[in-house]
Amino acid sequence: MALARTHAIALVGVQGHVVEIEADIENGLVALLLVGLPDTALREARDRIRSAIVNTGQPWPQRRITVGLSPASLPKRGSSFDLGMAVAILAAAGDVPADRLAGTVLIGELGLDGRLRPVPGVLPAAAAAAAAGFSRVVVPAQNLAEASLVPSLQVVPAGTLADLICWLRDGTEPPAVPGNIAQDGARQDVVPPDGTAVGGGLTASTGPAADALDLADVVGQPVARRAAEICAAGGHNLLLLGPPGVGKPIVDGY
Repeated sequence: MALARTHAIALVGVQGHVVEIEADIENGLVALLLVGLPDTALREARDRIRSAIVNTGQPWPQRRITVGLSPASLPKRGSSFDLGMAVAILAAAGDVPADRLAGTVLIGELGLDGRLRPVPGVLPAAAAAAAAGFSRVVVPAQNLAEASLVPSLQVVPAGTLADLICWLRDGTEPPAVPGNIAQDGARQDVVPPDGTAVGGGLTASTGPAADALDLADVVGQPVARRAAEICAAGGHNLLLLGPPGVGKPIVDGY
């Protein structure tokens, strides 16, 4: 197959938009062309992807490769498209089965050695994938707890590109990743590619962390709560303004 498709998510603020990644391999001068309104960081992905694929032990297609990001009018920023573009190239070259990519969104930055590095904005990206009808999302292992907050979405954590390639080829589960500790003190165990939770899924913790403050305990203040949730999801700063007595310290304390 000389043409393959994968999917990723582009964030505009905290709103996620599905991006279709197409990889086409054809005869011509050896090159990797990237089209579809990428920013500077995304253009640099060409070198990261090539090194990651080669250092993973996969052959690099010695042909002309064109990677298109659609819709072309949507701005694409950041390094979270690395994984989707790399897998699209491998699928177009016939190194991984393209049918295994159906209903899957790929999110993650690639290191030169093929490791998957965490990226910001995974929670809104996973929520956008679920809203668009996708059933599965592949994320770096460090982003597992964040992506698992979205219900009815199978989350596949991967530590390296090689682990993901093995899973796509024969269903081999990536190596076990230690459970992640969420900010609210709950332990989120690993969900392997078959969708079965290890250790019973989300398990409540005990001790002081179990008594941590919860934004759900705030009564009223819907606009301030919404602003706090958006800032927490995107890692933004928050400044609350208003006259005395409206409840600013209550929201700020969470």
